[in-house]
Amino acid sequence: MLDSPWIAALIALFLWWFSTGAILVAVRRVDHEGAQARLWAVLWNLPVLILGALGFVDTLGNASLAGIYVAFLSALALWGWIELAFLTGIITGPVRQKLPHDAPEWERFIRAWGTVAYHEMLLAFTLMAMIFASYGAENQFGTWTFALLFAARISAKLNLYLGVRKINVEFIPEHLNHLPSHFRIARMNWLFPISITGLSVAAAYWLGHIGAAETQAFAVGYALLGALTVLALIEHWFMVLPLPDERLWRWMLPERPTPNQAITTSEDVR
Repeated sequence: MLDSPWIAALIALFLWWFSTGAILVAVRRVDHEGAQARLWAVLWNLPVLILGALGFVDTLGNASLAGIYVAFLSALALWGWIELAFLTGIITGPVRQKLPHDAPEWERFIRAWGTVAYHEMLLAFTLMAMIFASYGAENQFGTWTFALLFAARISAKLNLYLGVRKINVEFIPEHLNHLPSHFRIARMNWLFPISITGLSVAAAYWLGHIGAAETQAFAVGYALLGALTVLALIEHWFMVLPLPDERLWRWMLPERPTPNQAITTSEDVR
């Protein structure tokens, strides 16, 4: 059953939903317990990072069905730990203040980069290390998975910076409440059509390779990447369509005293 590309796509969908929810739950639980509690949350999850690294390295020469799945899961584990470190405020950037209302565009860009600089550099370093380690390897699906997540994240962050119609800040923890001040509400920006086109082409590429795959294991790998790309594409569309995507995880999160609200398009959109 696991050798079916359709099952693989459903697994990718579930892992995307479950891993996102698990990170949000962990962050919400320590949101109001102070910096020390957030640090311990990251440290207690270090085994996830270690297992992800070991799984990635161990599967580089293993292009079997199990090897493809483990490589995919390992990349998600590496990505998930780094995201947890960001959302807990442990690895973010040097800028932790809200953007002044009168800041010029050049300062806005520098400050926006400063809010995520350390995190983005860690992601980039991890990706480069994975590319170096997997060069010429038989199984590169772990690297492709991480690279896809990285590209989709950069695209999403740039679109938030340039301006989109809907920005959901409900899940941003209180210690990162300076982030929304660097976002912009706008009807459209020049990058969004490029992002949508690029993700659509990438999804078509991965899904188109399923039928022409050399082995059934590779077909499953392409299905995993294709499903993940489609999910990234849908997440981009959530930025411009008035869809309640927050309901996917809101029900599982513990309550907090003063939840943020989603910024949605209205007559205030410029």
